[in-house]
Amino acid sequence: MKKFNSVVALTLLLSVFFVACEQQDEPTVTQNVSDEVLTALEASGFNVTDQPPIKFEDGYIVEGDIYLSHKNIMNPIKANNLTIASKQYSTNNLVSTSGSRTITVFVSSRFNSATSAGVDLAIQRYNDENLQINFQRINSSNNADIRITRLNFFLEFFGVLGSAGFPTAGGDPFDQISLNGRLSRLGFDTGGIATIVSHEMGHCIGFRHTDYFDRSVSCGGATSDEGDGGVGANLIPGTPAGATVEAGSWMLACSDGGDRPFNQDDITALNFLY
Repeated sequence: MKKFNSVVALTLLLSVFFVACEQQDEPTVTQNVSDEVLTALEASGFNVTDQPPIKFEDGYIVEGDIYLSHKNIMNPIKANNLTIASKQYSTNNLVSTSGSRTITVFVSSRFNSATSAGVDLAIQRYNDENLQINFQRINSSNNADIRITRLNFFLEFFGVLGSAGFPTAGGDPFDQISLNGRLSRLGFDTGGIATIVSHEMGHCIGFRHTDYFDRSVSCGGATSDEGDGGVGANLIPGTPAGATVEAGSWMLACSDGGDRPFNQDDITALNFLY
């Protein structure tokens, strides 16, 4: 099983050395995480032992694909209704629509045609649902609401498939998705790439993992609750009790490498929020 956050096949660990020279002007990434931050993440429920957080820009990537700012971590906001861990979840902050909103997306030229096609399919999947938000790809990064850029070498080396954050308090989507530039070489077809992109777009507009309360549902291993994380984990009415791999939600924490279009419960959640 491939995870959004796990170390993937040994071939990745070997082959990434051949693309190191392609990486330029990347954000600073280190593994230096203070005890204060680790304690705060643990208090919010994140597993910092099996999946250590990674310092990234002015925040951290936790649980493999979730970007949290230092402020979010150190000043957590209590979520609602956390006593029932059984349905799909959203963050406290959502994207403001005023009935209709177009979110523009810029894709870096550093991706190959397969990844570009996956982005287009991800955008199409959201737009086909006729929500109050729609996505439009544009050619300039200057005015883009979301910029899709390539992960830095360090994160690709450790097998991260993608990462993104959550909406701002002002009602804007998170403005960046960092994406592994070697997805097609790792065996992901257009549908698989679209699933990863859709997943990270889901975070940008306020979706938590469907199995946030127990990542072992899709990731395997021991039970692991992601916790509130300072951004909220609110029940979405109308979604079914429990999360299963068989249901194939696009927001499951870990990827099996395949294609996960929106299922009916995903559509219910999308329509409730937007």
